[in-house]
Amino acid sequence: MKAKIAAGLIIGGAALAACSSSSSPGTSTVNQGQPTPSATTGTSTTARNANGCTTPPPLTTTPQTNNYPAPAPLTIARTTYTAKIVTNCGTITVALNGKKAPHTVNSFAFLAKKGYFTDTPCHRLTVPPASIFVLQCGDPTGTGNGGPGYTIPDEHLQGATYPAGTVAMANAGPNTGGSQFFIVYRNATSPLHASYTPFGKVISGLAVVKRIAKAGNTSTPGPGDGRPNQPVVIESFTVTKG
Repeated sequence: MKAKIAAGLIIGGAALAACSSSSSPGTSTVNQGQPTPSATTGTSTTARNANGCTTPPPLTTTPQTNNYPAPAPLTIARTTYTAKIVTNCGTITVALNGKKAPHTVNSFAFLAKKGYFTDTPCHRLTVPPASIFVLQCGDPTGTGNGGPGYTIPDEHLQGATYPAGTVAMANAGPNTGGSQFFIVYRNATSPLHASYTPFGKVISGLAVVKRIAKAGNTSTPGPGDGRPNQPVVIESFTVTKG
C-alpha cells in the first residue's frame, strides 16, 4: 500500500493517498505508499541543532512492521481525545475528534497502545513549489509503503477542509486509510479535495513542524515533494481521553 502527498492531482491539484502510488512528487495529493529514501529511526542524542532537533542514529535494525488482521473493535467514547506525539524535534499535541471520526481515532488509540509508532520516521515533506504543505508520518518502514495490515473507512469528509493545523489520513483511494497521517503546517495554495479523513487539530507544537519544513526536503531544487532534510522520528505516541 502506498500513501503519499502529491501536490496538484486530486485537490484542485492536491490529493492525499495511502496504500498505493498513483501520484507523482510535487502534485497536490497525499498518497500512502510513495517510496522514499531510507529514513533514520531510534533514540536520539540530547544535543539540539539549529532546527531544534536532536540527531537520531542511523537505522540499524529492521523496522517493526506489526500487521493486524483487522481493526480493533470500536470501543472509544464519542468524545475528544488527545494525542501526544513526542519527536526528536519536539512535542506535537493533537486534539482528536472521536465524535466525527470514531473509527480513525479508535485505530490510532489501538496502534499507539501497541507501540506501533514508537521510533518511526516521518518520511515525507512537501514545501514550495508544491501547492500543499504537509509532513507525513505513520509508516514504520519509512518507505511510504507501510501500514498496519488493515484499512479503515473514510469519515467526516462532507465539507471537509484542511487549514493549517489539520491532522488527516493519507490514503490510496476511498476507504484505504491505515496508519499513515499528515500534519498540515501551512494553508495550501491549491485546496485539497475532501478526500482525506480529518480527525485531529494541532493544539500545540505546530512550530515544531514549521521548523522542520524550513529546513526543506530532498527535492530541493525540484517539485517540492521529498524526504525531510531534517530527520524526524516519533519517539513516543500516546492517546488519552479528554
